[in-house]
Amino acid sequence: MDSSISATLAGVGPRLKQARAKRGITLTELAETTGISKSTLSRLESGQRKASLELLLPISQAHRIPLEELIGAPEVGDPRVRFTPRTRNGRTVVPLTRQPGGLQSWKVIIPPERGEPRLRSHEGYEWLFVLAGSMRLIVGDKDLVMGSGEVAEFDTRHPHWFGSANDQPVEILSLFGGQGERIHVRAAPARR
Repeated sequence: MDSSISATLAGVGPRLKQARAKRGITLTELAETTGISKSTLSRLESGQRKASLELLLPISQAHRIPLEELIGAPEVGDPRVRFTPRTRNGRTVVPLTRQPGGLQSWKVIIPPERGEPRLRSHEGYEWLFVLAGSMRLIVGDKDLVMGSGEVAEFDTRHPHWFGSANDQPVEILSLFGGQGERIHVRAAPARR
């Protein structure tokens, strides 16, 4: 067997353990989620059991990590990243980050919506960049219309809502830190 393949296979167990530790879950919790026994998971992580697709696929799904990333598959030369768009509350959402937790990014396409905006609040901090169209943003008592190329950032603990400002869809880039992580987009002043 090729030495690079052997090295990749030897690294599967530590990567499994690292992925579980990163999510902060126990073997027992992972066993409940995947249906794989705790002892089998432990043996996989320690390298005492060889991983099979039957075992790796449910673990990959539980961690929300692509299988090739979980096993450390070598690059195959295609640099394109393919994310699957989802529909959430009538909006098309394309996740741009793979790992759970920490800073998350999405491309969001929001169709025009009828009715009154429903403001919500939750922990976190959001940064929005309007890619195309016009976006209406309500944060607290501020009601703004933003165009292509404009940026807004706000604490999501304040009641807020954003959507299309007219009868056309709006495309935005959203960066969200659930623990209040912030984006640092301001450049230092130019020296003269």
